[in-house]
Amino acid sequence: MRLVFAGTPEPAVPALQRLIDSEHHEVVGVITRPDAASGRGRKVHRSPVGELADAAGIPVITPAKLAEPDAVAQLREWAPDCCPVVAYGGLVPADLLDLPEHGWVNLHFSLLPAWRGAAPVQAAIEAGDEMTGAATFRIEKGLDTGPVFGVVTEPIRPQDTSGDLLERLADAGSMLLEKTMDGLAAGELQAVPQSADGVSTAPKVDVAHAQIDWARPAFIIDRKVRAMTPAPGAWTTLGDDRLKLGPVTPMPDGVPGHDGPVPAGAVVVTKKAVFVGTATDVVRLSTVQAPGKKAMAAADWARGARVDGEVLR
Repeated sequence: MRLVFAGTPEPAVPALQRLIDSEHHEVVGVITRPDAASGRGRKVHRSPVGELADAAGIPVITPAKLAEPDAVAQLREWAPDCCPVVAYGGLVPADLLDLPEHGWVNLHFSLLPAWRGAAPVQAAIEAGDEMTGAATFRIEKGLDTGPVFGVVTEPIRPQDTSGDLLERLADAGSMLLEKTMDGLAAGELQAVPQSADGVSTAPKVDVAHAQIDWARPAFIIDRKVRAMTPAPGAWTTLGDDRLKLGPVTPMPDGVPGHDGPVPAGAVVVTKKAVFVGTATDVVRLSTVQAPGKKAMAAADWARGARVDGEVLR
């Protein structure tokens, strides 16, 4: 089939690469979000999907909105049989949904109807799910409500961050998306409506949501930090400073050599580690990133910051 791929960030790259390498399909065009400033120097960069398409010699368009006349005209000129979508980050106008014969097929990183929305991987980890996966479905007007072509499952490991899990889902999902394209081309695949039961939503995660509440139980804080890693990054405050935290480890046996309870948010520093109190067990910090500095081992940060006995908020 003739395909026009829509996607933007790194997790969409494996799917585009797999379709480029396919012997049964031709990627005739790519749609990605406009080039954006990133990094400390705030230089303007092409999206990861755009970079791959450029390297492969595939035409790329970067409309602010797909409804723009030039974008619509280019899409019609490409005349795709199907438009696979992976984390594109923009809406497909209703009047374009039926332009390709096989529609727009989205690869979503959850087992629909669970975790519809922009942040399904973060939501699954924060909720404590033991299993997740990816699904391909035909896009319709509703948010991730379209009928499903196929799914692949993936267990959530106890130490998984969102970055870890998303990397595995991106690889497994790329194979699912290719098989979905193969099935549609062969006329052997029919979409199945999503169940009305088990619907949950996963809205976009903002920075405010990533703040740690030390008055919550340790296992909740563990999930939260892992869900927010690497983006937007879990954080807490010490005085006026915002500290970004790496994954934490709940310590059911408490702080080695320390007697008595540790209040929520209180910092206890030993020679080799840093611990923080919660509503239940203490947690051991892995890394801390202070304002304007690189992330460092928590023990190294504590030696310089002299935080033993301080309280995080």
